Amino acid sequence: MRKVIRNISVFACAVAFLATAGCIHNDLPYPKIPQNILSIAAKGELKAARIDTTDYTVNITLDEEVDIQAVQFTEFTYSPKAECNKNLLEGTWDLSVPMTVELTLYQSYQWIISAEQNIERYFTVAGQIGETVIDAVGRRIIVNVPEKADLSKMEVTSIKLGPRNITSLVPECKTGSIIDLSSPMKIDATAWGRTEDWTIYAQRTEAVVATTAVDPWSMVVWAYGEGPAEAQNYFEYCEDGSSTWIRVPDSETTSKDGAFSCCIKHLKPLTSYKVRACSNDNKGNEITVTTQATQDLPNGDFEQWWLNGKIWCPWAEGEEQWNAGSRFWDTGNTGAATLGESNVKPSDYVPSGLSGKSAELKTEFKGIAGIGKLAAGSIYTGTFKKVDGTNGILDFGRQWNLRPTKLRGYYQYTTGDINYASADLAVLKGRPDTCSIYIAMTDWTAPYEIRTNPKNRQLFDKDASYVIGYGQLERSTSMDSYEEFEIKLDYRSTSVMPSYIMITCASSKYGDYFTGSTSSVLYVDQLSLDYDY
Repeated sequence: MRKVIRNISVFACAVAFLATAGCIHNDLPYPKIPQNILSIAAKGELKAARIDTTDYTVNITLDEEVDIQAVQFTEFTYSPKAECNKNLLEGTWDLSVPMTVELTLYQSYQWIISAEQNIERYFTVAGQIGETVIDAVGRRIIVNVPEKADLSKMEVTSIKLGPRNITSLVPECKTGSIIDLSSPMKIDATAWGRTEDWTIYAQRTEAVVATTAVDPWSMVVWAYGEGPAEAQNYFEYCEDGSSTWIRVPDSETTSKDGAFSCCIKHLKPLTSYKVRACSNDNKGNEITVTTQATQDLPNGDFEQWWLNGKIWCPWAEGEEQWNAGSRFWDTGNTGAATLGESNVKPSDYVPSGLSGKSAELKTEFKGIAGIGKLAAGSIYTGTFKKVDGTNGILDFGRQWNLRPTKLRGYYQYTTGDINYASADLAVLKGRPDTCSIYIAMTDWTAPYEIRTNPKNRQLFDKDASYVIGYGQLERSTSMDSYEEFEIKLDYRSTSVMPSYIMITCASSKYGDYFTGSTSSVLYVDQLSLDYDY
């Protein structure tokens, strides 16, 4: 009897379990795996698209002859297991406004694809003063002409109001045309079957010449003026309080139509100067500015090092953060040390006639039994944040609100044929490796996060809008000894104030893609900034 009761009890428990099983819910969350656009290209793009895996955005720059409302994509790949709600390789797409693309795997990720297209437009007439104002949004063109000009007989010296080769104008207007600007002139510009209505205005001005802007740096000043296009236009300057004006050499002045500019060199820091534009014997308004200070690179001679375990650090021991101290630089040693020793170290090998330390950067394979990754030697202004598996996450840049003109220093490079290459750069295998030294001035509001993990890679882009000034040195041949180098910065704006400085030296240019030669060694020393030309 007991055996029967026991069997009944077991059966009852099983029934009870099955009854409750229907109430059990799977509350385990789906994994969050970001789904990324890996590559994208469009017909007529001017440069490779910028893919930002942090903000899930793509920006494409189109040639002006491309119809932005009918863009044809030639390449589009994304995370292998994701589903995409649009097949961009079929048909054409309107990118005159940002487009949303959705990638889904467990969760959905909204990507925004936008395009920028710079259409060059210009219009000038004979005898105008200053540069033409072209308002692309309001479709207005404004030219300044002398007080006594005959507005009814203005000669067009140049005109382009739409994309090259495909824009028609009604009424027809071309170089040499005589037009009447005594009242606003209407003109239609048609391209891709769409018409824009433009209005051209001429306004008289009593001013013959005007100083329009002056941008002071540390030891140079940039000046801008407007005057008659056919006149002798130039600049003068003097130290504030002096009555002796100095004419800027004509070789330092550039002109475009009635607008002209110059760079005034060899000035003193923290000093006030007066600047004025001139045209023939006419003197323009005076603008007074004060030059900025200068500042040296902290530890640019790489004398400060300390060994933290097996990680060499390019700063003095005890400097936990940069606050005008020596912790200005960092390396990839923290990542390299996960699989081996530091590949950026202090060295006693320095340029001839000098003493102390230099920075030795080596490209090495880090791993065990052939399993691992290539690590390029690199030293940069910023901080190594953390290791992401066998990858790194870095903060690029140090705060800097001055505008240097050059980066100077010494370097020596030994190269080898690339013997490790990622799948993306396999074509480079067997070619000589290349070292890279570059400097960039940016307008970041915070250090820029660099990620080398291919799944969410984010690297520095020298063509990005955040770059104000940039200069680079590359070399793919070996050297017998140190050589002095000079990198001139090319600034996109003389008025925008930078907020960060970014300097990077790497023994393998494509180290972020784990591509390079294990024979590559780069020595750098005595890095410094110039503030004059």
